[in-house]
Amino acid sequence: MGKSVVVLGTQWGDEGKGKIVDLLTEQAAVVTRFQGGHNAGHTLVVGENVYKLSLLPSGVVRGKLSVIGNGVVVDPWAFMAEVDRIAQQGVVITPDVVKISETATLILPIHREL
Repeated sequence: MGKSVVVLGTQWGDEGKGKIVDLLTEQAAVVTRFQGGHNAGHTLVVGENVYKLSLLPSGVVRGKLSVIGNGVVVDPWAFMAEVDRIAQQGVVITPDVVKISETATLILPIHREL
């Protein structure tokens, strides 16, 4: 069994977690996002490319198995828009690369109206 590394922020964001995760991703087999929603944002700079992510775990830009865990609140429309945007930058995103927990919470249009 391999090692597990957890990067956890203890402030309100903007702590540099994404930069640390990106450095660790080179050696990772799986990168998991375990909480939050599409209102979060992280920017990755890989070489000359800048990727702005919200729902997608940062491992996706390096082709690592990227898991959106059950603690993440998923807006399917925001997810698809992000996938389309990142794919336009040349990142291959398939069901083999990105997995979403079947128990992740969905934000639906009715939730916005309420």
